[in-house]
Amino acid sequence: MRLFAGLTALCLALLLALSCPALAQPDAFAKGWVLQPEGSVLGFQSVKNDTKVEMNSIATFTGSISPQGDAEVHVALDSIDTHIDLRNVRMRFLFFETFKFPEAVITTTLDPALLAELPAKHRIIANIPFTLTLHGVAKQMTADVAVTLVSPDMVTVASVGVIPVSAADFNLTEGVSKLQDAASVKLVPVGSVSFDWVFVRNGSTTANGTATPAIGAATAKETQGDFDPAACKDRFDTLSHAGNITFASASARLDVADSAVLDTLLDVVNRCPALRVEIGGHTDDVGPDAANLTLSERRAAAVAAYLAGKGVAADRLVAKGYGETTPLVANNSDENRNRNRRIEFKVLD
Repeated sequence: MRLFAGLTALCLALLLALSCPALAQPDAFAKGWVLQPEGSVLGFQSVKNDTKVEMNSIATFTGSISPQGDAEVHVALDSIDTHIDLRNVRMRFLFFETFKFPEAVITTTLDPALLAELPAKHRIIANIPFTLTLHGVAKQMTADVAVTLVSPDMVTVASVGVIPVSAADFNLTEGVSKLQDAASVKLVPVGSVSFDWVFVRNGSTTANGTATPAIGAATAKETQGDFDPAACKDRFDTLSHAGNITFASASARLDVADSAVLDTLLDVVNRCPALRVEIGGHTDDVGPDAANLTLSERRAAAVAAYLAGKGVAADRLVAKGYGETTPLVANNSDENRNRNRRIEFKVLD
């Protein structure tokens, strides 16, 4: 009888191990886990004019948890979806500056002890420390998350409430100002993020996808191929507000640091093949008016030459200098003069 009972217990244990590998698994991170885009969501909320809350989402993100418990999620900021194309463009070009900072990265190391009670409770809530790297800044943060065991090889990880993210913490204050100027709105400089992610164990029958991030313009949630005239105009206007093509005082030399935004400009020009574009050069008020007019013409010509060198037909580009006649802001500080030494774009036809 004891032998029979022992064999029965052994069989039950084996059945449990075979049918519930996560429960029998001594290592919660064995084989590693991969974030599944299907069924996963990542969103952020912003507030404008003090009371209007706007709900936004991000279309492309990838992630993984290693067998050692090291977790990371890569977020493609070009895939921001505000449900309005112009707002998407402004968020990418003016706020996040995705031509320089195409992704946000979340990293943490998970403690297996945090998950020790998950097989019995099926859902636990824990305060998780993590690092958010955004716009070139890495910041240590914490968040309450709910981890739910859906099946032996699937868990969900969701934020409890929202996670506040301050623009000032990630050098995004200037981006807030640019958005406000472009859209003529007042923005609260703190957003809130929420997520609900599905992870499956590597090698399981439910695993689908890859943890390798696909970051860049190809992941943008926008119209593919050529833009329509309205979308073209919106993009050129936004690039003008971006103010990312600037010059040293008395110089018409393009900075190598501008190559990312210039390549973004090239992409827009190529996807608006029927349009001619004016490239307007501008200066601050340092120096004689006539010299500044000539300098602004040289600055516009430098951008036109860059685009022509990349294959854009020269007859689609009109370089024009405005000198110091149309400043963005008063020329009363070094910072303002730097903003006035700029390039703007205008669709001609």
